[in-house]
Amino acid sequence: MSQSFSIQENFNLSDYNTMGIAAKARYFCSVQSVEELQSLLADSRFQDTPRFMMGGGSNVLFISDFKGLVIHVDIKGVSIDREDEGEVILNVGAGENWHELVVHCVEKGWGGIENLSLIPGSVGAAPIQNIGAYGVELEEVFESLEAVEIKTGELKSFTKEECRFGYRDSIFKNELKGLFVIKGVKLRLQKLPKVNTSYRALSEKLEEKGMKSPSIKDISEAVIEIRKSKLPDPAEIGNTGSFFKNPVITKKQFEELQSQFPDIPSYPAGEKVKVPAAWLIDQCGWKGKRFGDAGVHKMQALVIVNYGNATGEEIWNLAQKIQVSVKDRFGVSLAPEVNIVS
Repeated sequence: MSQSFSIQENFNLSDYNTMGIAAKARYFCSVQSVEELQSLLADSRFQDTPRFMMGGGSNVLFISDFKGLVIHVDIKGVSIDREDEGEVILNVGAGENWHELVVHCVEKGWGGIENLSLIPGSVGAAPIQNIGAYGVELEEVFESLEAVEIKTGELKSFTKEECRFGYRDSIFKNELKGLFVIKGVKLRLQKLPKVNTSYRALSEKLEEKGMKSPSIKDISEAVIEIRKSKLPDPAEIGNTGSFFKNPVITKKQFEELQSQFPDIPSYPAGEKVKVPAAWLIDQCGWKGKRFGDAGVHKMQALVIVNYGNATGEEIWNLAQKIQVSVKDRFGVSLAPEVNIVS
């Protein structure tokens, strides 16, 4: 099998993860096509080597050097699969930048993902996490995806149902974790979009700007403005965005908490209740705290930051201390939204 990719050894990953952790990969390779990916997966040199797939590196924390092969999936391309007067279905390569895709769609007048503006990372990572923000989740516009099975190199398709999406969750974080590499995603977008302003912070921002009938461009710009005011730019200070998921608890558990903490905010989550992790962390006094180069952002308690030279182990130690303090005070367990890799 012909080989057009190159393998690099003892590769510094600091430019490939938004936390800026200077962990090293024993082997590193970037692939630009399905054929390159299949060829690399079949390479006899790495059959007994641990392998880790990376996209934009915005949702990963390396807590030590990786002793195996890191495969950076850089498969690009945006094309129309099919369209009619009301909808357009896009084929998008896994290596495309998510926010650049949102901007492209907004400029074309295709609605559905404008609320997901400025989320860092690649398109291939979006369905794994079922990314969501400001009242919208990826699954609402998701049509299907194609992925390469690591063991066989075969290309397989997954429908929305087969992906088993949940809150920041999918089958690729559970039963199929580490078994497939996403090569591309299909999204169903609207040519006559209905905007979603249900999220309070967004509706308040639009009201502040005097926008009573906002366009998808107005929504996107408002979301970008809110995110920039709350979240640090990874290009300026290392971070992975929200480090923890917002916990979802039973109504009974929430009522018990509310009796102790009357100001506790909440959002409905079906038969359960979602509590903002940022509020829980803030109440435990973590916002703005710094320990060496690892810290909690001064504006957003949900964001753990690397001020320069923190190790992944230092970041993870801080995260675990936060988990313990929230559990001790509120009886609520915080689960990382970030993929922890050792």
